[in-house]
Amino acid sequence: MAEITAALVKQLREKTGAGMMDCKKALAENDADVEAAVDWLRKKGLSQAAKKSGRTAAEGLVGVTTEGTKGAIVEINAETDFVSRNESFQGFVQTVAGIVLENDADTAKTMAAPYPGTSNTVEEELTNKIATIGENMAFRRANTLSVNSGAVSAYVHSQLTPTLGKIGVLVALESTGKQDVLKGLARNIAMHVAAAKPEYLQVSDVDQTALDREREVLSEQARASGKPENIIEKMVEGRLRKYYEEVVLTEQIYMIDGETKISKVIENAAAEAGAPIELAGFVCYRLGEGIEKKEDNFADEVAAAMKS
Repeated sequence: MAEITAALVKQLREKTGAGMMDCKKALAENDADVEAAVDWLRKKGLSQAAKKSGRTAAEGLVGVTTEGTKGAIVEINAETDFVSRNESFQGFVQTVAGIVLENDADTAKTMAAPYPGTSNTVEEELTNKIATIGENMAFRRANTLSVNSGAVSAYVHSQLTPTLGKIGVLVALESTGKQDVLKGLARNIAMHVAAAKPEYLQVSDVDQTALDREREVLSEQARASGKPENIIEKMVEGRLRKYYEEVVLTEQIYMIDGETKISKVIENAAAEAGAPIELAGFVCYRLGEGIEKKEDNFADEVAAAMKS
């Protein structure tokens, strides 16, 4: 068999725009014959994937999965909301969430992992989905949470299925207490996170730069009142407590009862669980968050989807 060199792979990528792994496979299947490899890629639709790679992918799905004391969350983007309703795409996101769980959210390992039911890796299957569904897609991010003992629960908001939607949350509780209590509490806190949008787990986690900036703004606002410095300091500390209640999960008021701090909710639940409970972590993904998206009107979106 002819040697498959880096130069050949580069040449094939330039001709077809296909991914590196797809090019290597195409050359291997065709005895390093570049033109035959081009045809092989074209027949499989893989040479078209790169043509879509420049298009903004800000829609798609967030997927979650839990197993025992561990959970995973993944965001996979596509160009339009139509794709999120495609069963093939939904199955892909759900399957990848499971692979993320197995690989502790290591992106390289996840993308190189075998995709069940095919001879492809996850990366190759993503390329295949781009070619067959007809939209640019991207594996954007993934994370896992785990505890030694306790519970990890998930919640999906704006869901298409119980584990797929536009907002996904994982919450982990470390405890030796009753599983039913822990799982229910973790899910309720996950629902709270989806609504309240905390940025930090506890006060000590607050970014010092963000805190300094907030303190400076609050100090200037207080000085504008004309109060003496000792009063200003107290005003700033009071307003910082309010800031913590906005951005720190344990300091927030529980959305479900509207009056109890999350830290107190956990403390109260410990009695029912029969053991102390530690809020070990949370992850919240909001679909497309931070992606600059070109604004299209609905009619243009439909027309684009029909052309695809």
